[in-house]
Amino acid sequence: MAQGTLYIVSAPSGAGKSSLIHALLKTQPLYDTQVSVSHTTRAMRPGEKHGEHYFFIDVAEFKRMIEQDAFLEYAEVFGNYYGTSRKTIEQVLSTGVDVFLDIDWQGAQQIRARMPQARSIFILPPSKEELDRRLRGRGQDSDEIIAGRMAQAVAEMAHYAEYDYLIVNDDFDLALSDLKTIIRAERLRLGRQKARHDALITKLLAD
Repeated sequence: MAQGTLYIVSAPSGAGKSSLIHALLKTQPLYDTQVSVSHTTRAMRPGEKHGEHYFFIDVAEFKRMIEQDAFLEYAEVFGNYYGTSRKTIEQVLSTGVDVFLDIDWQGAQQIRARMPQARSIFILPPSKEELDRRLRGRGQDSDEIIAGRMAQAVAEMAHYAEYDYLIVNDDFDLALSDLKTIIRAERLRLGRQKARHDALITKLLAD
């Protein structure tokens, strides 16, 4: 069976990364494409389900997994731990399913070091002005917080050259089409096609 591909997707807040991934998944069957489910120590929120939104575990269990080198990457954010399980990712990939991982550039660096065969995609906004407009359009943050998010966005975007693919999310439908094209191209790579069509190739080359 052909091995699935791990896709690392990064972008500054407001670039449309999560919206693009969710739109993509709606067009792909579960046996082809899934989004990675991370482990976390934070409390479960109303409406969330264990194993669907996150794998919810306690701090002791998370630290035990760190000691066992069970994570492809992990980080502590505002007192809570978040991590990507190596075993979970490898199990899904082994079934031929592509996995999308929504993560920042720091996590992407950790994963590339451990899984160099992963493909990475960075998503940029069309301009700073548009990014600012999108952040303000959420209506959730003060001017001070938005200014901080904009500064953080610039720092994040400085890492775009570390990625394999670059998408500018100006027109959403076009950006989604670009994302689909990347997946299609990766699935047509020789190694994956050879594994998928091994029986056919053997027959075609038989005397």
